[in-house]
Amino acid sequence: MTKPMLPDPRHFFGLRHWTFVIFSSWAFLSIAAEPPPSAKEILSSVRLMQSQQEIDLQGQLRENEKVIPFHLTQTGSVIRYTFTNPDEALQLRLGENDSRLEEVNSSAVEKITPAEFDHKVRGTSVTYEDLALKFLYWQNGRVAGESLIRTRNCWKLELKAPSRQSQYSNVFLWVDKEGGALMRMEGYDWNGKLSKRFEVVSAQKIEGRWFLKQMRIKEIIPGTGRVQARTYLEIKK
Repeated sequence: MTKPMLPDPRHFFGLRHWTFVIFSSWAFLSIAAEPPPSAKEILSSVRLMQSQQEIDLQGQLRENEKVIPFHLTQTGSVIRYTFTNPDEALQLRLGENDSRLEEVNSSAVEKITPAEFDHKVRGTSVTYEDLALKFLYWQNGRVAGESLIRTRNCWKLELKAPSRQSQYSNVFLWVDKEGGALMRMEGYDWNGKLSKRFEVVSAQKIEGRWFLKQMRIKEIIPGTGRVQARTYLEIKK
């Protein structure tokens, strides 16, 4: 099968949250100068542009026969995932120096603490920490090289966790050089073994802008390379 072209990643939804992803559309301050920018500069631009979107879309998490619809909205730096059956809303606030993930109900807004970061969203491979995008704020990082991901030239970043509050000891990110989309993320456990991989599969054009269409999340048994679960994040009009 021919791999889909991703024409202009400046407007992808990503993980953005794994951001689903997270991966929402992704924009970026283009960085193409030589010598290469630092990891800090790349991440700073990603965070800035991510916090400037206006989004209202439907999506779903799909794992085997399980399909979990959600409503995705973003107003500036506030991103919200709304689920039903049972009702639940997870809200991400993107700050200048950190992010804050919250659970919203009819009576209160409660911060999700690091002790809860390994909890899975609706039983899928996506965790609260993945939604929180904390790794975009990690200070200990470097540009580890360049790679071609689905026809896109990308910077490869290596980021190290500041503490053991994270489920990941380090994360590799592949950031599109031209548009800044997060094309791939790999998370490694505290034994240095690959445990999670997020990757953009396809994009779509909605009202003249490019958004994520499908992202694949693989949960991997550390040290074996075996995939124990696959979750797909899919965005619809």
